[in-house]
Amino acid sequence: MREPTASQPRAQYLTALLLLWLAGCALRLTILAVPPVIPLIHDDLDLNATQIGVLTGLPSMLFAFAAVPGSLLIARLGVTTAMVVGLALNALGGALRGALPDVYWLYAMTIMMGGGVAIMQVTMPTAVRAWAPHRIAFATAVYTNGLLIGELLPVALTLPLVLPLVGNWQSGFAFWSAPVAVIIVLVMMLAPRQAATTATPVRRRWWPDWGSGLIWRLGIMLGTVNAMYFTTNAFLPDYLASHGESAWISAALTGLNGGQLPASFVLLVFASRLELRAWPYVACGLLCVCGAAGVVFGTGAIVVAAATMIGFAAACILVLALALPPLLAQPDDVHRVTAAMFTISYSCAVIVPILSGLAWDLSGIASLAFLPIAAAGVVLAVLAPAIRHVKRPGS
Repeated sequence: MREPTASQPRAQYLTALLLLWLAGCALRLTILAVPPVIPLIHDDLDLNATQIGVLTGLPSMLFAFAAVPGSLLIARLGVTTAMVVGLALNALGGALRGALPDVYWLYAMTIMMGGGVAIMQVTMPTAVRAWAPHRIAFATAVYTNGLLIGELLPVALTLPLVLPLVGNWQSGFAFWSAPVAVIIVLVMMLAPRQAATTATPVRRRWWPDWGSGLIWRLGIMLGTVNAMYFTTNAFLPDYLASHGESAWISAALTGLNGGQLPASFVLLVFASRLELRAWPYVACGLLCVCGAAGVVFGTGAIVVAAATMIGFAAACILVLALALPPLLAQPDDVHRVTAAMFTISYSCAVIVPILSGLAWDLSGIASLAFLPIAAAGVVLAVLAPAIRHVKRPGS
């Protein structure tokens, strides 16, 4: 880890890294509390596969639609205040999802939670630039590691630990929202004040430049990965249950999300060498295709290994893509580039879970839910050469 410069005291630097890691965790804690309990929600609320696809697609929809308003919040309120607003919506919506036994209430609170996470996602690269301006790549890797831990904890602990402790999936949602509330307090108390102040010019631009080829390349590439990851999380539990392999649900979801951690550490070392090369994207796209095939044609431990493969490949592309906005954009444009990237990428991701649900419902064949996942992997591999054309400012 590089030492902080004279312009940033070590204590402030370490505090910034801690807050970035915690906020990264909060990006996924509430969202990934859903997949382990999808069979329970399915039964209690009498949902079909399409409705499960809608439930899973709602956060991605909000990630797309609320990204640009998140950019506006940063421009008007500053990165720290915008982050607190996002955290608050995330915690409140996440906790209230199970308050009423009604699917439309569940949808509404999921929308609130997803909107909060969308705002946070735009603040993260901006916070990296504002709080750790001389260590952008490392700080990005730190918060991405937190994000991956935030994905792993709910899927690994909900079924064996949390549900026996709290009694039902409704209380489980509140359980995973509680740490987000704690993070709000820590950000309000400890966020670097100087960075928060200097990062908020009076007339800061917020509307993305939709004519920029950079944001479209970033958005479409990231969109295929988001689609594969969220759709696999959504349909893996019900798919295994429909094949009489419910005992493998927790292990498969843990593999899908835990498989991302090795990618995080590998990219921590090699990201600077891989970020503008095409072959990692081709390789990861093909790995996801192979992973989808492994889920469909395998059983037991093979499914776990296939899900782990998808998680590893998706995380590699995630880390590479998230490091690009603060590295490639001008300091006052990071939030605009990030907002546009998320709008495009999650617009791509919204439709795939719904298509997977429709494929299952209309055909009655559970394995067809994974066909759109494999197709997204192919698209990623085909589009990979576009990454070669991403240029740094002034190049």
